[in-house]
Amino acid sequence: MNQYFKWSWALVVALLVVLSLNGAWAEDVSLGSGDQLKITVYNNPDLTLETKVSENGNITFPLIGTVALEGLSTSGAEKKIADLLKQGGFVRSPEVNILVVTVQSQQVSILGQVNKPGRYPLEGRRSITDMLAVAGGISIEGGDTISVVRSHNGKSAKRTIDIIDMVRSGNLAENYDLEANDLVYVERYPRFYIYGEVQRPGVYRLEKTMTLVQAVSTGGGVTLRGTERNIRIKRRDAEGVLHVIDSRPDDLVQSDDVIFVRESLF
Repeated sequence: MNQYFKWSWALVVALLVVLSLNGAWAEDVSLGSGDQLKITVYNNPDLTLETKVSENGNITFPLIGTVALEGLSTSGAEKKIADLLKQGGFVRSPEVNILVVTVQSQQVSILGQVNKPGRYPLEGRRSITDMLAVAGGISIEGGDTISVVRSHNGKSAKRTIDIIDMVRSGNLAENYDLEANDLVYVERYPRFYIYGEVQRPGVYRLEKTMTLVQAVSTGGGVTLRGTERNIRIKRRDAEGVLHVIDSRPDDLVQSDDVIFVRESLF
């Protein structure tokens, strides 16, 4: 593992920890279908209720009947129930508290190269790095880029973020808050293959702007039988057609390139 790899991932881990600790954990949850609630009214134990928000976004509360909660924050729902109790003359000065036991309506999917992929609740405002931290952080197989897919009115839009560039620049504008049903996908790191007369043939992580000579060095350099002249790269184009390229030492290596170091003829 080279120094660039260690440095960049140390920054990512530090960013996820710091930003997740400073996230807006006290923000209200936006309520929706499937959310499990525990509702209490101060000094009125008979009005304590454990219920689930229906598919229509409603609950049935003692004395006041059906209450629509879909899209309300917890504080907004507390105020609505309190107002209905007061307007109905049931409680003079109601103090309503809602505890969200389980969040089902506001969830995001964190997939790809994270340590704990799955669906996670959005408990208030959560940024991309907040939710990556909740999913255990980016795994060792993770690349520099993260894709966020968001759907509105049946249409999906994809946004790609380079998390390493974001950390190095200190510009957190791309670290925006997620919305319910967003999909965050951590790409696998780009790789290249090297074989032939190299010390350590195999598959390696492709760093940005890596040249051919750097790639050969990553593989331990050429063997005593090998030559750095006329190294060939096998590369597929956008249509999947394979091309064999006679390369130069300062040529840039691309993702999925196959590098062949030939045996010296002398």
